[in-house]
Amino acid sequence: MATVTDSAAVGPDPRRWWALGALVASMLTLGFDMTILNVALPTMAEQLGAGTGQQQWMADAYVVVFAALMLPAGLLGDRFGRRNMLITGLGIFLLGSLVGTLAGDVNAVIAARAVMGVGAALVTPLALSVLPSLFAPEERTKAVGIVSAGSTLGLPLGPIIGGWLLNHFWWGSVFLINIPMAAIGIAACVFLLPETRDPASPKVDTVSTALTAAGLGALIYAIIEAPTRGWGDPLVLAMDATAVVLITALVLRERRVVRPMLDMGLLAHRGFLFNTLAATLLMFVLSGLLFVLPQYLQAVLGNDALGTGVRLLPMMGGLIVASRAAQPVVVRFGARAVVSAGLVVLAFAMLLGSRTTVDSGYGFTALWLSIVGFGFGFSIVPAMAGALGTLPTDRAGSGSGLLMTLRQVGAAIGIALLGSLLASTFRDRLDVTGLPAGAADTAGDSVVAAHVIAEKANLTDLAASANSAYVHGMSLVLLVCGIAALASALLAAAFLPGTAQVEEIDVVESAAEEAGPDFVAPTADARQ
Repeated sequence: MATVTDSAAVGPDPRRWWALGALVASMLTLGFDMTILNVALPTMAEQLGAGTGQQQWMADAYVVVFAALMLPAGLLGDRFGRRNMLITGLGIFLLGSLVGTLAGDVNAVIAARAVMGVGAALVTPLALSVLPSLFAPEERTKAVGIVSAGSTLGLPLGPIIGGWLLNHFWWGSVFLINIPMAAIGIAACVFLLPETRDPASPKVDTVSTALTAAGLGALIYAIIEAPTRGWGDPLVLAMDATAVVLITALVLRERRVVRPMLDMGLLAHRGFLFNTLAATLLMFVLSGLLFVLPQYLQAVLGNDALGTGVRLLPMMGGLIVASRAAQPVVVRFGARAVVSAGLVVLAFAMLLGSRTTVDSGYGFTALWLSIVGFGFGFSIVPAMAGALGTLPTDRAGSGSGLLMTLRQVGAAIGIALLGSLLASTFRDRLDVTGLPAGAADTAGDSVVAAHVIAEKANLTDLAASANSAYVHGMSLVLLVCGIAALASALLAAAFLPGTAQVEEIDVVESAAEEAGPDFVAPTADARQ
């Protein structure tokens, strides 16, 4: 199959829409894989005996690897062929899914999630970067929008698909569904996609990649282990110190090289800096919320896996509707006003959610969840578009890469920090009076474990105490999220540029083709 560079003129390929369908299937798989595990965690905690810390690692192994490898993955595609690396990424994702399907313990699941993170890091930046070789400029916006829609649709589908699978099959089925989807994507890439590359792309900096992965991994490890070991534990302190040293070394190295993977100089742009901070904080809040909420819906309220997935839809629906409606509102009122207002709405929803009690019921939860979705949707889209709109066009690619990386870092820290806050609060408030030491320690691992012990020993008081302790911990997590969102809203109101930048759309579109589907929503909507 012919190989072309980015500058080559390519005529319309009659198979391009079939190829686009395959890319949509691939992005749909990645999209619902971001949320499908959250619904599965309570079931996996019960069947695998996973404590809260291990559940955090099952979620974070994917995100940490994703964040560390996204930038080098894009460069690998530029240098060695985007089609080749896209096929490789889908193959790695398929392999990780197969390992997860066959896993028999928690450590195997964590390893599988890490492997899947490698594959996702390759697929995400490259799925859109191959579109210029298939579609002429007049069709490209539509094509990018379709691929983005596939990824976005995966978010609400994940909990529902995961819940249905868990109700009918074993927990490994949430990984099994990825295998045929990834296989279809690989076959389509082999037979339908032309090869493209950019010989002028900088080489992958293996040292910076290693520093990113090791530094972020050490930080997440310290945060997750602290509730069990204690914040003053020598190992936790050593990992904290290691993370500081490695991340400092990364920043110093990237500031010295001529063509850095992480262009820290972009943070000197005020609009980019504060929009990026807002987007990172939003991912911090959303990832933490999606970690703590399914266990409340399933263990405390007593829903099955499918019922839990369906009950997440108010948030997902609000998010999708608001993200699609955000761009016209930005044009009318300006990015600063919309981002700030969205963050205030998000803060209000989180503070409202922090008033949840054991007896609140799902109606109250659905109310504040829908408000969370609207607040998130109205703030994330203009924040991301505004970040890139402040940069020169020739730096849109590096800016989008830095933004996507920091968003994933925010997600990883959100799961680790908020999950650890929940774990320590739950353990401290759980009443295990009268239980043997071993059973008491197991019950303190998670609300699911406490319910298992309570059911086996017929201890209704333990189950009630577990519910009360978990809801208190969740309320504290939501309170922290609300305060963080409110502080971010104040920063956005004070420092973001105040005018809507219609001209940023072309910058955003060019970045979308390199970075991923998150940037498409404002582009597609603005041009309709």
